[in-house]
Amino acid sequence: MESQQTRVLVQLRDLILKGEFAPGERLAEVPLAAKLGVSRTPIRLALAALEQEGLIEPSPTNGYMMRRFTPREIHDAIAVRGHLEGMAARLVAEHGVSRQLSLDLRACLRDGDRAVNKAEMTYDDYALYGEMNDRFHRLIIEAAGNFALTRAIEMNNRLPFASPSAMLPMQNAGEERQKWMLYAHLQHHRLVQAMEKGEAARAQALAEEHVDVAQMNLEYALERPETAAEIMPAMKIVLGKN
Repeated sequence: MESQQTRVLVQLRDLILKGEFAPGERLAEVPLAAKLGVSRTPIRLALAALEQEGLIEPSPTNGYMMRRFTPREIHDAIAVRGHLEGMAARLVAEHGVSRQLSLDLRACLRDGDRAVNKAEMTYDDYALYGEMNDRFHRLIIEAAGNFALTRAIEMNNRLPFASPSAMLPMQNAGEERQKWMLYAHLQHHRLVQAMEKGEAARAQALAEEHVDVAQMNLEYALERPETAAEIMPAMKIVLGKN
């Protein structure tokens, strides 16, 4: 994705994180474009991406609207993704990491390092990290070479907050949550090392553990409802509705 579209996607996800939209509220391109100071095209593409993430759904009157979801849905979808991506990482380690795959994965690691290794991350940093994170996970899934697994992951990623970047902390989410991102990216480094060494069991375990940051974000929001909207998409709408 181009940087502007990625930035718009991050900003729209950020608005959802802050609980700006009520369940069933229609998300129209024109007012959103005016709010973010961009044209309708990146808004349209970002809304389509957010539908893929399961955050919004088609509106009966055209366009999109906020969907309803529960913390249990989010927890289950994230857990399933961890197991599916664990299988993908194991298959990659068993097949062997090609030179091109290694180069592509390490390019992702460098982009992630550049985004997170700073005192305070900007929207551009979050956009870079989110784009890198999606690319990193996609490379592993494609390299696994299992069509049924790929389809299962695609289907699961349509559930609320199941996709790799949907539960990343937003800008100004706080020092603690940025540390979680640093930890998540350290896991990326360790996962690449395990796959390159052919350590299939370790690669699987690391990929399954990699969803821990997303689950921590969910648990943090549930335990601290007064600050839930800072890190959880529309959490103030679903708190207590398990």
